[in-house]
Amino acid sequence: MTGIPGVGKTTLLSKIVEVIKSHDKSVNVLSFGTLMFEIAKENGLKDRDGLRKLPLKEQQSLQKIVAEKIAATNEQIVIIDTHAFINSPEGYYPGLPEHVLKIIKPTNFVSISAKPEEIYNRRMKDNTRNRDNITLINIKKELEYQTGMISACAVITGSPVRYILNDEGKVDEAVDKIITSIGL
Repeated sequence: MTGIPGVGKTTLLSKIVEVIKSHDKSVNVLSFGTLMFEIAKENGLKDRDGLRKLPLKEQQSLQKIVAEKIAATNEQIVIIDTHAFINSPEGYYPGLPEHVLKIIKPTNFVSISAKPEEIYNRRMKDNTRNRDNITLINIKKELEYQTGMISACAVITGSPVRYILNDEGKVDEAVDKIITSIGL
């Protein structure tokens, strides 16, 4: 499951887990970025938002280690909470490059979006992260990049992608569409 910051991914995930468990299925939600940060902290990184500023070779190495950990997970349903791209100093770097996709072998992609104005407002209210300054134009570009990156992932893996609009106040509708897309 991918989504740029502010689309409501975390809210959706908590509700999705409830629904999956109500179907008597085991589920594990793994945050790719959190797992990368845990490893990077061991090497002295102090701030999760600093991950995207690491040299690409270091990001790629961390991605490989995390992908191998995820591939070893044995739950009936594993949901990977990640971003389609990382806004690094070099440019937009894929959050799921081919070497990661080959390791984790995803069966489905869910790409979450929301209206740019809603994303902007959600980001402005979030004081928990050290994010770059953002404009509506930048948010629209990020949504386009996300669509392109996830489309490429679907082509590389042959796995379907479902695009979900998470409209303000319509979380349950989005959850229902996601649950249906994974076959529950």
